[in-house]
Amino acid sequence: MPKLWNETIEAHRRTVHDAILETTAELVGEHGLLAVTMSQIAEKTGIGRATLYKYFPDVEAIVLAWHSRQITGHLEQLTQARDQAGDAGQRLQTMLETYALIQQQQHRGQHENIGAGLVALLHRGEHVAHAHRQLHHMLRDVLAEAAQAGLVRGDVAPDELATYCVHALQAAGSLPSKAAAHRLAMVTLDGLRPS
Repeated sequence: MPKLWNETIEAHRRTVHDAILETTAELVGEHGLLAVTMSQIAEKTGIGRATLYKYFPDVEAIVLAWHSRQITGHLEQLTQARDQAGDAGQRLQTMLETYALIQQQQHRGQHENIGAGLVALLHRGEHVAHAHRQLHHMLRDVLAEAAQAGLVRGDVAPDELATYCVHALQAAGSLPSKAAAHRLAMVTLDGLRPS
């Protein structure tokens, strides 16, 4: 097959895949996980059931794929924020602010659409544990750089400081605004500074 043809088919598959994920998240948000059927998803997406089954075996697999995509996007957002900042201090501040905003936005937006019970279920998966490890390592590495530069305390291991940051910033999920999430990031950053 010509290269253009293959690229066109692959683009079509990605478009259908993404439409399935978005439609499923919307339906689950409206009706709850147990009320959504593969037939509803196919109909609302505008594809046949046989086509849907070529992509996913059941609703649970679709929801897990949707959640995995969300987490991957968050990690990419953090990586991009870190890589665009200047020195170690700026990278650390940018990462803390970005993570706080992700926490605040996901609890105010996307997770409200799919329900708290489903969020708790999704967050038990190995893909979430893997993402947390990646986040922890990213923060640990930036904290180690900042400690070497004398910007954060050196009397506590970067691993422990990373754990502190993650747990402190998860509180942003209950905050009402981006401004409040930003303030929490600054308080967390203040807690890292040398005394």
